[in-house]
Amino acid sequence: MITTQTLKRYYDPTFTVTPEYLKSLPDIQNGPSSEIEGAAVPIQQVGISNFKLPLLFETRDGKKRELEVSIDGYVSLDADKKGINMSRIMRSFYKFKDEVFTLETLDYVLEMYKKDLGSKESFLKLNFNYPMILDSLRSGLSGYQYYSVALEAYMDAQNKVRKFMHLSFEYSSACPCSFELAEHARATRDIAAIPHSQRSEAHITVELKSALFIEELVELARLAMMTETQVLVKREDEQAFAELNGAYQKFVEDAARLFYEKLNPHPAIKDFVVRCVHMESLHSHDAVSRISKGIPCGLR
Repeated sequence: MITTQTLKRYYDPTFTVTPEYLKSLPDIQNGPSSEIEGAAVPIQQVGISNFKLPLLFETRDGKKRELEVSIDGYVSLDADKKGINMSRIMRSFYKFKDEVFTLETLDYVLEMYKKDLGSKESFLKLNFNYPMILDSLRSGLSGYQYYSVALEAYMDAQNKVRKFMHLSFEYSSACPCSFELAEHARATRDIAAIPHSQRSEAHITVELKSALFIEELVELARLAMMTETQVLVKREDEQAFAELNGAYQKFVEDAARLFYEKLNPHPAIKDFVVRCVHMESLHSHDAVSRISKGIPCGLR
């Protein structure tokens, strides 16, 4: 049976940590026992994944929005170092917790990581769901559409920073072949036939050369596909959506080229890669296409 006296042997709330006591604590990372295990080679990334924070973001219209963010933070490790102080990854980031987080903040955090942990390179990724109001097609209703977004940045040994934005975008894809076959059945045999369509996904990664709002990337995706999945739907909205699918039929190859058409000329986008997945309602497998901007040594 655990008694109060037994607990006090393990935890004393009255104990005060003094500088002398801190010096007496064992330091496995930097102390006499900090010998390298395994090959004495550099490690490209070491750190922590999925620590969570509420962060403030500024929307395109200047409003502030607090979102729960899952953060990955890593630094490089030289061959002669045992390891890093993992808690510093979080402590360094917490210095920015009360600020409005922007793409420029990524530079400051990456620089702080390198300074606080004595590393040559640093890496950061923020994952979150970004809500935007989506108006229904005809009924006048509106609801929140949530977009899976990630901001990613890397600072090299020369303090050069590369920044990326990732977006998952859902849309409907109606098969042009199925549409023509359904129309043929109606015309030649007076048979009711329904073309197949399916929920589809585009996984978009853009490398940025200047600031880009999340709303802008979402709008580029909407303009490319024209058949984004809906939130609140009444009968008139469902009919409008069926009409949109008829007007904007697409194979998975078409989807890739349509994304290319919208992303390629944008002045803030340096490079991009898009993976389209049509989760077939006809087949038991998916149809997939992948397209990139095509610059030398770029995203693939």
